[in-house]
Amino acid sequence: MKKAIVLTGITTTGTPHLGNYVGAIRPAIRASQDVNVTPFYFLADYHALIKCQEPERVRQSSLEIAATWLALGLDTNNAIFYRQSDVPEILELTWLLTCVTSKGLMNRSHAYKAAVAENEQTPENDSDKGITMGLFSYPILMAADILLFNANKVPVGKDQLQHIEMARDIGARFNHIYGEHFTLPEAVIDEQGSILAGLDGRKMSKSYQNTIPLFEPEKKLKKLINKIKTNSLEPHEPKETSDCTLFNTFKAFANADEVAEVAKRYAQGIGWGEMKAILFEKVNAEVAPARERYDALLQQPAHIEEQLQQGAKKARAISQPGRSR
Repeated sequence: MKKAIVLTGITTTGTPHLGNYVGAIRPAIRASQDVNVTPFYFLADYHALIKCQEPERVRQSSLEIAATWLALGLDTNNAIFYRQSDVPEILELTWLLTCVTSKGLMNRSHAYKAAVAENEQTPENDSDKGITMGLFSYPILMAADILLFNANKVPVGKDQLQHIEMARDIGARFNHIYGEHFTLPEAVIDEQGSILAGLDGRKMSKSYQNTIPLFEPEKKLKKLINKIKTNSLEPHEPKETSDCTLFNTFKAFANADEVAEVAKRYAQGIGWGEMKAILFEKVNAEVAPARERYDALLQQPAHIEEQLQQGAKKARAISQPGRSR
């Protein structure tokens, strides 16, 4: 039976946080151990340049993200783990796809339309201000990432669904002109996927500066968890679990029995300080072993680079023209 190819990219613009871990990294690490699947995981450093034109930041983020995935147990024997810029065929294919992609399709990109709409609200009313061709055409680069390896499935959030649809359109157009070269991918959306709130109650995001970095030292992790916003209910007053950042974060790390026990404590009026202490212990217990491996890996950048180069070699064995696909 031919293995399904599943592909995921990780943009290298920041340090992984608890939201990344729960929503994307942890399930992907588990998937990397599925012998019935060939998973492709790549550091999307070309995509990073669209938003971040600071080479050192992109380089450091690439190092931290690679160390994170390796520390958490990514199976590099089964998964193909590589840096986007180490596979030059991706950019070659991007140009070929650009030549068959209509401008009208790119005009409909949600990210581009949002940037234009924001510009039109400014006093200058210059719809093109600050919009690079990278932002305008990055759905084509994303299509190349996917089509080059004939990915069958691409796990994405709902906000990325349009890009998979665009990749299908672009791939179908290329196939129509040049023959059947590409598999048309399917988006995989986890409706039950966890989205953690940050320190202020909004979605945990680097954009909001409300994140809890995944591998913060214990003291800093505890301090950040203590900063999570709560309401003013006193101890012994019953509390709701719905829309509670502390409870929802605990639920992402605990088993069903532990969640039920803490829910009971909420009804009995657990104090926020006590709940934050419980949450810290639960999160720290899960990440502490990987934190030690992560810190050790950061001291061995040559080992990380070796792993990425081995992954790039595997990827290029598939991507180079004339090779078996």
